[in-house]
Amino acid sequence: MTADDATAPESEASAVYRRLQRVFGDPALRSRDARRRSQKTAGSSTPYGSGRDPAGLGDVLEGVSRTMGWTSPLARGDLLASWSDLVGPEVASHTEPVGIDDGVLSVQCDSTAWATQLRMMRGDMVTSITKRFPDAQITSIRFIGPSAPSWKRGPRSIPGRGPRDTYG
Repeated sequence: MTADDATAPESEASAVYRRLQRVFGDPALRSRDARRRSQKTAGSSTPYGSGRDPAGLGDVLEGVSRTMGWTSPLARGDLLASWSDLVGPEVASHTEPVGIDDGVLSVQCDSTAWATQLRMMRGDMVTSITKRFPDAQITSIRFIGPSAPSWKRGPRSIPGRGPRDTYG
């Protein structure tokens, strides 16, 4: 190498090579943004890395429902929908679940005899519901018999306020 080579201007090819080496070559020579992008943060996501296996739709929905606090209402809806499977076809033909309030399942029965009989079986039914639907948080069951007829309307009703004290 002579003294003339050191002072000679750099060729265009050499300038392009050095620029590309500066941009893509040694990480220490890269720009500040490139160095920041190249640094890997702890817990960063990498393709085909651990924890990147696909999850089933049921698992994803279960995780979302747990984080959003939907497990109890969903379990209660499942309980009401599967009432006939839970109690059997004969009992289901004479009963209908009405609703759930504060952990108490209300069940409408066809007759007072069915309501009385099911009241005696309440403990077993609560146990089976708790085992099958633990997220529903059912603590008790209330069996409701048929309601008495209303005499406020009909052919034998009397309009007005009704009888009052006439000895005044």
